[in-house]
Amino acid sequence: MFSKILIANRGEIACRVIETARKLGVASVAVYSEADAQARHVAMADEAVAIGGPAPKDSYLRGDVIIAAAKQTGAQAIHPGYGFLSENPDFVEAVEAAGLTFIGPSAKAIRAMGLKDAAKALMEKAGVPVVPGYHGENQDPEHLSGAADTIGYPVLIKAVAGGGGKGMRLVEKPSEFADALASAQGEAQTAFGNPAVLIEKYIGSPRHIEVQVFGDGEKAVHLFERDCSLQRRHQKVIEEAPAPGMTSEMREAMGQAATRAAEAIGYKGAGTIEFIVDGSEGLRPDRFWFMEMNTRLQVEHPVTEAITGVDLVEWQLRVASGEPLPCAQGDLTITGHAFEARLYAEDVPAGFLPATGTLSHLRFAEDCRADTGVRTGDTISPWYDPMIAKVITHGPTRAIALGQLARALEETEVAGTVTNLAFLARLARHEGFGKGVVDTGLIGREIETLSAPVATPEAAKALGVIAAAGLWEGEASGFNLWGALRRAVPFEEEAAIRVQGPGHVTVELGEASHDCVLAEDGWRVDGAKTGARMAREADAVTIFLHGAHRFEIPDPLARGSDAEASDLTLAPMPGLVKAVFVEAGQQVAAGDRLAIMEAMKMEHTMLAARDGVVAEVLVTAGAQVEAGAALIRLEEEE
Repeated sequence: MFSKILIANRGEIACRVIETARKLGVASVAVYSEADAQARHVAMADEAVAIGGPAPKDSYLRGDVIIAAAKQTGAQAIHPGYGFLSENPDFVEAVEAAGLTFIGPSAKAIRAMGLKDAAKALMEKAGVPVVPGYHGENQDPEHLSGAADTIGYPVLIKAVAGGGGKGMRLVEKPSEFADALASAQGEAQTAFGNPAVLIEKYIGSPRHIEVQVFGDGEKAVHLFERDCSLQRRHQKVIEEAPAPGMTSEMREAMGQAATRAAEAIGYKGAGTIEFIVDGSEGLRPDRFWFMEMNTRLQVEHPVTEAITGVDLVEWQLRVASGEPLPCAQGDLTITGHAFEARLYAEDVPAGFLPATGTLSHLRFAEDCRADTGVRTGDTISPWYDPMIAKVITHGPTRAIALGQLARALEETEVAGTVTNLAFLARLARHEGFGKGVVDTGLIGREIETLSAPVATPEAAKALGVIAAAGLWEGEASGFNLWGALRRAVPFEEEAAIRVQGPGHVTVELGEASHDCVLAEDGWRVDGAKTGARMAREADAVTIFLHGAHRFEIPDPLARGSDAEASDLTLAPMPGLVKAVFVEAGQQVAAGDRLAIMEAMKMEHTMLAARDGVVAEVLVTAGAQVEAGAALIRLEEEE
């Protein structure tokens, strides 16, 4: 076993690897960018080395600097985590050339699976079923259109070097093919430096089921399947293991196909074989096809760990250090059911826009596993993926584990940024999902209900007024027996508090009033127990009561602005302006594309809010802008 390893990553996965290294008695070295100098993974590691600026290209993608840090600190091996350099074969070769061990597969195996078209050809040769489609080298638009006609619509256009939904387009009919192809190729060129695409048959009732594999370079075992069908824009949202409705015959067929795939490329370490499954007639052994292989540890690996009792990171370290596979296929069994939900800083009602902010409060439910890379006081940076945590539950049955997940999400508390917590909790309580009726289109069909703004209970408002007045602990600060026992409170709406005694106040909200008493179990509103908790910021309070309810605390001395902002298109977050589609004097209609921004690994299209004429274009393509920056101004309406 190694005595010291370096983790070439950040956030929750770096923390996850450090935890297992510590369990095995292995020292850990963290690397960090300028933006991550105070990050949780830096604090957890035994040593930490600065590697550059906040942009990934200046830090976490600098393989030479990371290798130098490993040599400098005496680390014997490098764990890549996921993302960044984890599937970069050139980095693997550089690590090995430096006399270090890469904790993962060989460069040859990564290259074999790196391009979707070549990987599919290899899998066909290995006897693994693949989706009908065109995976050839001819990228002429007419040839690709003809291939789509032969396959039969609807079809998927997919970037051969793709991932995360980038360079992917669904085409329903031939007339839409040319525009969709140009869009997919453009996005693929930007994201991967490779515009090549493949064409696949679109599966009408698709499920995304993947199999966890682990190899020693010759032999491989599988650790059963995960269902990752709950997706939004091809991004996984909630994963589970095992897959609902799975039969022993189907599991055996998929497991054998996955191990054949891993052994065909001499795979070493943890990897995932992803399959697309036609669930229209239940799960059948003749209705699954290879999509791609992820040659690394997956974000959703904890659900596999939960049902098998295996620490996959421990296996990675042991096999990379020269040990054989820790167990045989027959030794692996499934116990219970597990779920994982990805908690993000994002504004769901605004279209899932990634968000930033400083976490003034972060608390997870007691009865769950929470893999996180942040703590209270940490900042969600615009430079990286805005994941806050992965919330994982494990129970004896699917129904129990899902109920645990819903409750864990409802009891998780985050303040300082908007999150997708309410969206996730609704999804966990969704009737169809509860019955195991899942496919990749479920979220899209239910998006309005799942993403609707959360209603604010009157009790939460009353408690918000108490917190804004500084009375959460029951002390009547600012009130005295010689002055008025009633005081107006700066709040989002007209509010006042009347003190009745220690820990007893009347909150006046407009025409309504609420009797509030501080008991041993917290504040009670109009006699009802709330169990509410509170987080205070300089200009806001957040009340946690059946969700998070944030209330702005207005500055009574601040003056409102009469300036009309309706003519301006503003940047919703810090990011890069990828393209501008309009110029001064141009007529636009409501919904027309004005510009594209890239932030937090995603592209966001800025649309015209109304019909009008462009007065000014205030940015150029390639500009880095802050949140709230003016991008386009329309002429004032007459």
